[in-house]
Amino acid sequence: METKQSKSSIAALIFLAFIWGSSFILMKRGLEAFNANQVAAIRIFLSFIVLLPFAILRLKFLNLRLLFFVALSGFLGSGIPAFLFTSAQVHINSTMAGILNSLTPLFTLIIAILFFKTKVYWFNVIGIILGFIGAAALLITDFTIIFKGENIYGLLIVFATLLYGFNTNHVKNNLKELDGMSITALSFFTVGPFTGVYLLFSDLPTAFEKPGAWSAFGYITILAVIGTAFALIIMNILIKRLTAIFASSVTYIIPVFAIGWGILDGEIFSWHQGLSIILIFTGIYLVNKRAIKQHYATGFTDNADLKC
Repeated sequence: METKQSKSSIAALIFLAFIWGSSFILMKRGLEAFNANQVAAIRIFLSFIVLLPFAILRLKFLNLRLLFFVALSGFLGSGIPAFLFTSAQVHINSTMAGILNSLTPLFTLIIAILFFKTKVYWFNVIGIILGFIGAAALLITDFTIIFKGENIYGLLIVFATLLYGFNTNHVKNNLKELDGMSITALSFFTVGPFTGVYLLFSDLPTAFEKPGAWSAFGYITILAVIGTAFALIIMNILIKRLTAIFASSVTYIIPVFAIGWGILDGEIFSWHQGLSIILIFTGIYLVNKRAIKQHYATGFTDNADLKC
């Protein structure tokens, strides 16, 4: 049973990586007609609409404490990062965005150590250091010691991955009473209305007059329904079945799909980026080293003890 469960969960992680790895090219397409804030707001609002019936059915499970925690998850895991990613992708390509997104497990461990009393080993610390060296190498151009050009906007994605790290631990530790669908639907129930209000005052009709606007809107719709709502349901289920750090390791595979889509779209994948991603992946491996061993030793359980 555990073997079947392990295989199904790993398959779900790979499928999730494909969905999210495709998100960066979808954002890029959406930005061809809409501005960064509009793309993010449309994405969140459409996800809210899709999940609204499920959220209404689950409102009865909320008390004030859970409402606060669900809202916090909505803003940390979806609302704020959506705007950070689109703002960054105005200036950087989808390949770089996908690579930087892989910092999530590093921040997941850091937050787990600082706020959830997770045990840390020396190789975890080395992993964190290597991961951030890789990220810095990706952002720094011409191997100077300062950030140059538009790469500095990649820091917005770094901040988004920090929020993802907070949210992964938050869901694992503070939302144990709710299942994955409830967490996803209710979190969008708390953030969706804000994006709807923003869109009312964002001059959206003018954006739809641009050439290719409806195609761009179609890409954002796919991003919202598949890449956000559906994907987050899977992720929140996996977080509750796996350790938080192992679940966040989906970001190992996301850059593979992001890079693939970028190359198909004419983006250049340089040796500089390749070196950076090797450093980041090595760091992620060391961060997850203990968690992976424990994961396969104990199987997938709802109350898996997080030891890294």
